[in-house]
Amino acid sequence: MPSKTPTIRAFRILAVAEACSWAALLAGMYLKWIAGTTELGVQIAGPVHGALFIAYGVTALLLWRLQRWPFLVAVLAGVSAVFPFATILFERWAGRRGYLAASGAESVEADLEPSRA
Repeated sequence: MPSKTPTIRAFRILAVAEACSWAALLAGMYLKWIAGTTELGVQIAGPVHGALFIAYGVTALLLWRLQRWPFLVAVLAGVSAVFPFATILFERWAGRRGYLAASGAESVEADLEPSRA
């Protein structure tokens, strides 16, 4: 079973990356459908956004199990990926409420890690 701390860190990074890929995809869709200039933005941003969307979802499911999130929190994490930029809002909300906090021995172990060098 993976450690909580790296999983939480990955989730936070993926939340921001998924939101940025939404922005790139929206820009690509504008160039394709409104400006009518190129499809390149959608061809590049589409697969990148898809991969980040899936990675965010898998990480959210993993945290649901590791952090023992209530079912509603897991649903909110999943729904936040559907709306542009909502993953950042969810990540901040979950962080403020302690759903993204490492607990117990792993937290102490993570705090001690840099001092072992």
